[in-house]
Amino acid sequence: MSQTNDNTTTNNKRPAHTTTSYLPAAMKKAKSEAVASSLDRNKNGIPFRFDDPPSPTTIEDDPTNPNYDVVAHSSGGGGGVTSNLSRKKATPPHPAKKLVIKLLKAKPTLPTNFEDKTWTSLKSAISAIFLKQPDPCDLEKLYQAVNDLCLHKLGGSLYQRIEKECEIHTSAALESLVGQSEDLVVFLTLVGKCWQDFCDQMLMIRGIALYLDRTYVKQTPNVCSLWDMGLQLFRKHLSLAAEVEHKTVFGLLKMIESERLGEAVDRALLNHLLKMFTALGIYSESFEKPFLDRTSEFYAAEGVKYMQQSDVSDYLKHVEVRLHEENERCLLCLDESTRKPVIAAAERQLLECHISAIIDKGFMMLMDANRIDDLQRMYSLFFRVNALESLRLAISSYIRKTGQGIVMDEEKDKDMVSSLLEFKGSLDTIWEESFAKNEAFCNTIKDAFEHLINLRQNRPAELIAKFLDEKLRAGNKGTSEEELEGTLDKILVLFRFIQGKDVFEAFYKKDLAKRLLLGKSASIDAEKSIISKLKTECGSQFTNKLEGMFKDIELSKEINESFKQSSQARTKLPSGIELSVHVLTTGYWPTYPPMDIRLPHELNVYQDIFKEFYLSKYSGRRLMWQNSLGHCVLKAEYPKGKKELAVSLFQTVVLMLFNDAQKLSFQDIKDSTGIEDKELRRTLQSLACGKVRVLQKLPKGREVDDDDSFLFNEEFTAPLYRIKVNAIQMKETVEENTSTTERVFQDRQYQVDAAIVRIMKTRKVLSHTLLITELFQQLKFPIKPADLKKRIESLIDREYLERDKSNPQIYNYLA
Repeated sequence: MSQTNDNTTTNNKRPAHTTTSYLPAAMKKAKSEAVASSLDRNKNGIPFRFDDPPSPTTIEDDPTNPNYDVVAHSSGGGGGVTSNLSRKKATPPHPAKKLVIKLLKAKPTLPTNFEDKTWTSLKSAISAIFLKQPDPCDLEKLYQAVNDLCLHKLGGSLYQRIEKECEIHTSAALESLVGQSEDLVVFLTLVGKCWQDFCDQMLMIRGIALYLDRTYVKQTPNVCSLWDMGLQLFRKHLSLAAEVEHKTVFGLLKMIESERLGEAVDRALLNHLLKMFTALGIYSESFEKPFLDRTSEFYAAEGVKYMQQSDVSDYLKHVEVRLHEENERCLLCLDESTRKPVIAAAERQLLECHISAIIDKGFMMLMDANRIDDLQRMYSLFFRVNALESLRLAISSYIRKTGQGIVMDEEKDKDMVSSLLEFKGSLDTIWEESFAKNEAFCNTIKDAFEHLINLRQNRPAELIAKFLDEKLRAGNKGTSEEELEGTLDKILVLFRFIQGKDVFEAFYKKDLAKRLLLGKSASIDAEKSIISKLKTECGSQFTNKLEGMFKDIELSKEINESFKQSSQARTKLPSGIELSVHVLTTGYWPTYPPMDIRLPHELNVYQDIFKEFYLSKYSGRRLMWQNSLGHCVLKAEYPKGKKELAVSLFQTVVLMLFNDAQKLSFQDIKDSTGIEDKELRRTLQSLACGKVRVLQKLPKGREVDDDDSFLFNEEFTAPLYRIKVNAIQMKETVEENTSTTERVFQDRQYQVDAAIVRIMKTRKVLSHTLLITELFQQLKFPIKPADLKKRIESLIDREYLERDKSNPQIYNYLA
């Protein structure tokens, strides 16, 4: 104790923060702030500590107020304030004395039973939570008790005690499940309830000990939260209770299998228990592995069974449904990580293992029936298992096999092109709608079609040209311009696959000539459109002659107009006859065999006058009349009425003989006209044995014999005024086909010779093998190596090439 004067003392046994003194108003505020600060710190339960020695503070006498002398000492560590104040009489000032306060070294201590007493109340609460019993202790007090233990650095002990208590109850809960109901659904329900109770209980315990989680757990490494600690305990004792874990997994697998077999199951329970496995961190090891194994076994057995019992269409639908079910089950019940492996397992057992069987059993059937939806399903399922290559090979094989039946059957040549177009159209539809416009499949279809169209070297090219002729003829009136254009585009697709395009060109050129000369073209615009398309495909060299034919037709119209306006035509032409002449350039048109016939006098006069006019206008040219393509319109007078007959030039020559005779024999007609025997028989057959019989044949019959006679049919009648008498269209004769084919072959020989000379002129010296290789690259039509060798020998004989003296397999070019 220290004394400053008679009136003021300070007792060192009283705590500094409880000192009472009287202050004027100006000083009370300062004291209240100091006390408030001290109380704030005390709220947190932290006892006062003085870590540093107090530093005294001396307040000297205020010179403005001699009645007061204030001396105060303040401690820096405790926040308490001790004041000594006294009122003095007016006396002479004395030297100021300092007040010194000495603090005790002893710190406050907790009661010896504080931790045990606090834990007793917490343990009681934890037991009540696990046993689902009411606890008299208030949750706020429990929370405060945990706070007090943590504040007094007892968190580690508390954590261990809570862990031990939780382990006791968790172990008991799981052991209670051992030997429970044999009914798996009931057992799973008990497990689910046990897990739900455990979660609720751990959440309540964590709520009480939240301060422990936020302080001790966070500040201490390698210590997990109360929730994670609870999960570890549950996982530990679940593994110790092996029967419970095994039975739970088995029950879950049986539940999923029951659902796959069409039974209704409690998906909420399934989801709940699987989330338990995930939360415990044993999902992959304990459940997923056996689940994937059982899935593979289930679908392996089901795949074999369904492949034997179902057709491919139903099987693919079943697979699609199964994959959808597995995906839905994964989304609703299983962990996300399981979705890919379980679907992969189902795909492997239901699809991968049966790819060959699916294709062999049903692919051709689906293609033949044009089953767009089923093929699309097959494509999408095969895509999932990377089996599109098998499907691509299957469609290639199908096209080749089916197309071979179309192309190689000579009895169906008439319908070959239309069948190919229909086949190609169905394939294009399948490619677009079923095969997702896959580029690889498109190329496969093209390659397969090219193979099958060229199985017969020249016939498909010829038939495509004739089919095109049929569509472009004037008789094809049933289609609109748009439909005709669409058909031309489809035919052009087939044309692209032809290797021997020169064969197509030869037959197309022959048919185009007939259409232009006989006026039988359905549409000049369509004719020019197909020429333009061919030019785009093959270049101007391919269509040069075809375009020249159209130019000749246009020039012929101008020449005829000029001829009709000439003085020669006005003065020398016989009356009652009109003649239209087509002047053709020999190089553009097909070559026709000359057929000399004896024309009526009027036609001979007309021809001579036209020839004189033409040569006078175009000197240096030569005209050669082609009578086989001429056609006429004759006016005929029958007893029952006048008619106009549209006939060929040969038919005209025969009919005009009956102006001077009522009856003529076959030999008489032949001698008078000079028409070749076969052509004459065809002509008479068309006039006397066809649908329109303007002549009568004696005796009656379908064939024309040497002894037959012919009469003018006076009984002829017809409802129409103008009647077309169709010539008997014999099937393409062997001679005509051979002639066209020979011309193509001859042209090919010229092209081969030119190619050999062109190559050798550039290389000078070349081996036989390299020469053959370059020829195959340059020639645009198929040719055999033996034929190339013949052409090389021909050029050696003609001294364009020579064999090297040291090596006969090497050729030298002779300049």
